[in-house]
Amino acid sequence: MKLFRAATALLLACLLAFMPLNVFAEGGRPSLSAKSAVLIDASSGEVLLEKNAREQMGMASTTKIMTALIAAERLPLGRVISIPREAVNTEGSSVYLCEGELLSVRELLYALLLASANDAAVALAVAVSGSVEAFAALMNERAGELGLTDTSFVNPHGLYDERHYTTAYDLAIISAAALKNSAVREIASSKRAIIPQGVTPECPEGISARYLLNHNKLLGRYKGAIGLKTGFTKKSGRCLVSAAERDGLLLIAVTLNAPDDWNDHTAMLDYGYSHYECVTLYGVGEFVYDYPVSGGCADFVRLANTQPITLTLPKNRSSHECTVTSHRRFELAPVPRGKSLAELTVSIEGRSVSSPLCAIKSVDRVGEKNKFKDFIWIP
Repeated sequence: MKLFRAATALLLACLLAFMPLNVFAEGGRPSLSAKSAVLIDASSGEVLLEKNAREQMGMASTTKIMTALIAAERLPLGRVISIPREAVNTEGSSVYLCEGELLSVRELLYALLLASANDAAVALAVAVSGSVEAFAALMNERAGELGLTDTSFVNPHGLYDERHYTTAYDLAIISAAALKNSAVREIASSKRAIIPQGVTPECPEGISARYLLNHNKLLGRYKGAIGLKTGFTKKSGRCLVSAAERDGLLLIAVTLNAPDDWNDHTAMLDYGYSHYECVTLYGVGEFVYDYPVSGGCADFVRLANTQPITLTLPKNRSSHECTVTSHRRFELAPVPRGKSLAELTVSIEGRSVSSPLCAIKSVDRVGEKNKFKDFIWIP
């Protein structure tokens, strides 16, 4: 019996030693190795989980998410770029571009997001803005458009500079914007790619292609994973942005300076999908409302929502409330079909979403002899 108890205790100790610590987080919230982290609902930007999410920190190569977004927005994907001298021999990770080599924007984006190529980042920056400095200014301008106030870019690749920083929250918002771009999303979620190597005096014959592998370990291992970007410098530590989508719920996880980033992200995404779901409370046309009409062939016109009422909600939630607002108490006939007369707002758990309410059918005006003929109108 003593031997059995000793063996059981030893087995339990071994299981505890090798089990991820985040399993035992208080209240079901994972314990993270990251100095800074955030999990957001990509559709609304709502924070679902955070740890020092507003602290300014280095971002390493996760910088390239913004670089990819701007390049995809500003340049045709099929445009061919002659690699400039500035891109050649850029410090850090590289696909060894050669001066004068011809590659398309799409091919450079693959090098940027899969191989984390700093030389591809510089080539794209110069193609967009003419110089790294001008491109960095454009990056900051784009961050401002997204409403971000705690981010500063000085280069397109993420090599350390004390003036180059972001927060986990800001980086998540940048990533949400990037995933709305179909090209960025497609490329970032690719496990591998092949891009050509041109023949120039600096790139001799014999090497015809570059084989790229995505550094994202979650692709193919985590259900619904779709990217997004890894990063590392000695001063910034391990940085990671991941995204996954299940049943219409797109989550983005960000960690900065995280020694155990892959386990952090698995735990964060697991937390998100175990506690939240994407719910369509009303599909298009499913919420109807009768709106008063004066002077029409009908007393009311039936309205319906023209947009789906979809929210990311806790799985254990209370009932929702519906509010209909309009600028007028009634509408004068005629009322054309499709006219927007009111707005529906659905609120639950501190979250809300709205949709216009529009006329399903038209309501014509009645003739001169109508039910209001006996009223005396006083100007």
